Amino acid sequence: MKTEQMTDLEKLRHSSAHVMAAAVCRLFDNVQLDIGPSTDDGFYYDFDLEARITPDDFERIEAEMKKIIEEDHAFECMTVSRDEAKELLKDQKYKLERLADIPEGDAITFYTCGEFMDLCRGPHVESTGKLRTFQLMNVAGSYFRGHETNPMLQRLYGTAFTNPKQLRLYLKQIEEAQKRDHRRLGKDLDLYSISENVGPGLVNWHPKGARIRSTIEDFWKKEHFKNGYDLVYTPHIGKANLWETSGHLDFYREGMFAAMDIDGQEYFAKPMNCPFHVEIYKTGLRSYRELPLRWAELGTVYRYEKAGTLHGLFRVRGFTQDDAHIFCTTDQIEDEVKEVIRFCNFIWKTFGFTEVKAYLSTRPEKAVGEPERWDQATQSLEAAIKAEGLPYEIDEGGGAFYGPKIDLKVKDAIGREWQTSTIQFDFNLPERFDLKYIGADGNAHRPYMVHRALFGSMERFFGILIEHYAGGFPVWLAPEQVRVLPLSDDQEQYANEILAALRQAEIRASVDKRQGKLNGKVKNAQLDKVPYMLIIGGKEQENKQVAVRHRLKGMKGECSLEEFIAQLKQEELDKRTVDTEVSD
Repeated sequence: MKTEQMTDLEKLRHSSAHVMAAAVCRLFDNVQLDIGPSTDDGFYYDFDLEARITPDDFERIEAEMKKIIEEDHAFECMTVSRDEAKELLKDQKYKLERLADIPEGDAITFYTCGEFMDLCRGPHVESTGKLRTFQLMNVAGSYFRGHETNPMLQRLYGTAFTNPKQLRLYLKQIEEAQKRDHRRLGKDLDLYSISENVGPGLVNWHPKGARIRSTIEDFWKKEHFKNGYDLVYTPHIGKANLWETSGHLDFYREGMFAAMDIDGQEYFAKPMNCPFHVEIYKTGLRSYRELPLRWAELGTVYRYEKAGTLHGLFRVRGFTQDDAHIFCTTDQIEDEVKEVIRFCNFIWKTFGFTEVKAYLSTRPEKAVGEPERWDQATQSLEAAIKAEGLPYEIDEGGGAFYGPKIDLKVKDAIGREWQTSTIQFDFNLPERFDLKYIGADGNAHRPYMVHRALFGSMERFFGILIEHYAGGFPVWLAPEQVRVLPLSDDQEQYANEILAALRQAEIRASVDKRQGKLNGKVKNAQLDKVPYMLIIGGKEQENKQVAVRHRLKGMKGECSLEEFIAQLKQEELDKRTVDTEVSD
């Protein structure tokens, strides 16, 4: 993060990290310091010390932080020479390594607050007295510089806000997020599992989870065909020379699984789909009359993620990208990007996410491609965002070396922001693979290439959906839409007839044939978050009707099965009809 872009809240949180570090230095002996940045949710500081910090220590650390705040020490900056900095840090081995990262000629600054002094670029709030609302959250292990071969440090997390009300709201959100944790709900609702026997970060989709995934994929394919895309399928592995040409072996090898020897040649499990789509493009001489080409794939890729970073469905080693690549001419690019933004916005609103924000990342210092192509691409991206009326921010210099991009972030039901769709220009692969098309002038030209993902990956998107809906999916996504509840064995045949009619209407349904009272069957359906229950007793059987119960709204009365099916099918069509809830 560039310091000049630091917001007031980020300054407050970064200053809180210094106060926390000062408190730890007062309370513990021989403290070695590393870094203490602000984060999206608060701040942390990494320590190396003999004692092990546990949550039992939080109260006294917070008490010492309050003392430092009451002492109201000014945050003062001092600029020193490199030799002076080395002397000041002579007993701090991690800080000395961080000092070596500062380029020659750049200013070296320290910030003090009371007796505490830290190598830091700043900025900070005026004094410790400005920090009033904070709380320590947890402690975890963290390797120095993130490398497993380095020492394990203790990372102490906290959060800070400008007033107590904001803190209370945040803590309430954290509590609600814990209830919605997709790892717990995934197990409780029997949606997916990750087996150590299969391997960490590799997902087994259970029947219910697979049913939801199938519904999502069917919708995804249908909408892509409607929007002028063609589907492609590509292999799971590719020869080493493919990844050499693409540059992955030079720039991304640490994120790839080890090579396989096949017939004396090296193959790699694919970490990306894009080189395969490029190879499809190269199978024929392309004309400007063919463009744009829009090719989409639900392609499974494999990336080596360190064991410590794996996290449920959010960080895995094998996942399916909802990938697409657009090959087009200079004249087509702006309209293509506008259409992608519109498509993304439509998709997210269909899945119940109404707050979407764009982040536009521009050309970094080191980049491939002519500056004028970068300018045109960036202008096209910004024009597309404006045309769709999305709020957006610009991240100057934040683009990848091979092109500018748009990231879309959505807010879920409890206000958390998730990184989702990406629209990425690529000036690199068309050059590396020497892509061409014949223009109207009869000459060869380089096409524009755009990478585009809507969900990012099916696994991560599914995790977001689970938490957004607290496992209570809307009717069109629910793995089991209806459960038929016969009151006794006398209604079993009628229940089976209803089940057959529901399945004939392509409604996902089951019959609860277990012995027991109705209240128990209703409770089980509620726990399984089935949207509708059809209760069948003697009266319903005699009248050829069903008693309809909604999971959240309770009893809705009796009607014919035909009427119920028509109502449910209409609710399926109106995909944005969602009954919100606080998780159980």
